[in-house]
Amino acid sequence: MKSFINVQDIGDIQKALAEAQEIKNDRFKYQHLGKNKTLMMIFFNNSLRTRLSTQKAAMNLGMNVIVLDVNAGAWKLETERGVIMDGDKSEHLLEAIPVMGCYCDLIGVRSFAGLTDREYDYAETVLNQFIKYSGRPVFAMETATVHPLQAFADLITIEEHKTVERPKVVLTWAPHCRALPQAVPNSFAQWMNAADVDLVITHPEGYELDPKFIGNAPVEYDQKKAFEGADFIYAKNWSNPGVTNPADYGKITSKDMSWTVDTEHMSWTNNGKFLHCLPVRRNLIVTDDVIESPNSLVIPEAANREISCSVVIKRMLEAL
Repeated sequence: MKSFINVQDIGDIQKALAEAQEIKNDRFKYQHLGKNKTLMMIFFNNSLRTRLSTQKAAMNLGMNVIVLDVNAGAWKLETERGVIMDGDKSEHLLEAIPVMGCYCDLIGVRSFAGLTDREYDYAETVLNQFIKYSGRPVFAMETATVHPLQAFADLITIEEHKTVERPKVVLTWAPHCRALPQAVPNSFAQWMNAADVDLVITHPEGYELDPKFIGNAPVEYDQKKAFEGADFIYAKNWSNPGVTNPADYGKITSKDMSWTVDTEHMSWTNNGKFLHCLPVRRNLIVTDDVIESPNSLVIPEAANREISCSVVIKRMLEAL
């Protein structure tokens, strides 16, 4: 595996899930693969779970790890071509990327959407420069449009806690005080479409995700109807994707608090389990009682980030 961005990169889902369980049973089984190899993790944005879980996964596999926070201690990087660099950015990404590649064997990149230029974000401009110029295998630690390590961990969690062969999984929008990217819901929809689940997506009208991620998954604008009989509820805010109205891209066009997941919402489900990628704004996305309930899986879900990342790094090391 030379790159890891979308669900297609992981190949057979059932084989990937079986590999995840194998690694979970013995996290140090493949330490020999990473001996004398170095992972470089590059962060253009803040992180807690991604930073910790990815570093832990790489260490489990015997790797050395270099963490570069671009916004703290590094030169400010220019990402645009053709710019006269007479501002506060001292180095261009096109020189920085191949230099980074000199010092490592694998590269993980975290770079969020700017939420002002949909074409630029959805072209994955920053990530694709790393793939093109680093000379190293590259995996996404959340990008402008996707967060595959999170979605893989979500799927592992669902597989571990499902009580029926083909569970109903609902991806629900919830309100937020800030404009957030669509990366998490995009990847969640993409991975659930590839898995053996019944996916339903619910959100206010106008918040439609890009069709290339949701595929044929049904969209239900009535949240209560969507929740009925659900086995898993995955709550996540996203800003307007600009699909129906490009001028709305990256904007907050709804703050409807009736979409906050509370006990009444969960009562509509089939004793449903609650999922969220974290960090979560309590009593905006979800109420205290729901996230603290026995049916909340947010901590096991976060723990599985180490496992999903271990599978990905293992496969990339095997391909070196």
